[in-house]
Amino acid sequence: MRLNSFTDYGLRAMMLLASEPERSVSTEEVARLLGISRSHLAKIVQALAAAGMVVTQRGSGGGFRLARDPAGIGLGEIVRILEEGTPIVECFRNDGGQCRMMPACKVKVRLKAAREAFLAELERYRGLDRLAGRRLQRRWHGRCDGEN
Repeated sequence: MRLNSFTDYGLRAMMLLASEPERSVSTEEVARLLGISRSHLAKIVQALAAAGMVVTQRGSGGGFRLARDPAGIGLGEIVRILEEGTPIVECFRNDGGQCRMMPACKVKVRLKAAREAFLAELERYRGLDRLAGRRLQRRWHGRCDGEN
C-alpha cells in the first residue's frame, strides 16, 4: 500500500511536533523544513485540527501544536485521518467507481482485509514522541534555533 504525499507530510509534521509538544510552530517554519508549500501544509494541518490532533492559533505568534500527549498518538490513527476519502482502488470510492467487474469481483474483500491489517499494524505503534527519535529532534531544534 502506498500512502499519498498528504499523509506522508502529515506524519512528518506530527513527528516534528512530538519532539517538542508544548511548542507552537508556524506553518511556514514547518513547510520550509519539510520542503513543501505552505498552502499544502495548511490543508494537512486543517485535517489534523478537524480530527482533534492539533490545535491551531491564528494571528501574530500563531501556529499549531499537538492537542494531545504524543505518547498516546499512534501512526495508524494519523494515517486513518489523513487517508480518509482516498480509496486504494476504484471500487473503494464512495460512489462505487467505474469498475465493470463489480459485483462479481472477490478482490475487494481481500483488499479491504489487507488495508485493515496494514492500519491495525500501524495502530500497534503508539508513542509518537519515541518515533521522532533523538536525531530528528536535534535536527529540528537546530533548524528552529537557526543553527543549520
